[in-house]
Amino acid sequence: MPPDRVDLLEPELGNELAARKLRTDPVILDELLAVLAAHPPGLRRWSVMRAIRKDRERTGRDIPQNFEAEVERTFRRFCADVNTKHRGGAAEDTRFFRPSEKAGEVWAILPNRASCGAMTSLPR
Repeated sequence: MPPDRVDLLEPELGNELAARKLRTDPVILDELLAVLAAHPPGLRRWSVMRAIRKDRERTGRDIPQNFEAEVERTFRRFCADVNTKHRGGAAEDTRFFRPSEKAGEVWAILPNRASCGAMTSLPR
């Protein structure tokens, strides 16, 4: 094919990357909600990752190479403390926050959202 022609069937790398960034895995959201609902004061990021990883190992589910990045991206997407530019969702979609009274990277679930699951209406 001549270099000045565009193959319409070839995916554009930029669009694929953007779509992957905007995607939210509802399984990861459910896992985050389950782990943090069991610990209302919050857990350190490392403990959250370890709890989800152990649960996946116990149930035989896949742990992808970019597992921690996906979990962190999902947390940030639904975190009340993150700038709306980086969150990507509406304020009513927030599920998590970072307790200001805790030192370090502590993640917690919003008290009024503890019973909310990953709803199908959430943006993906």
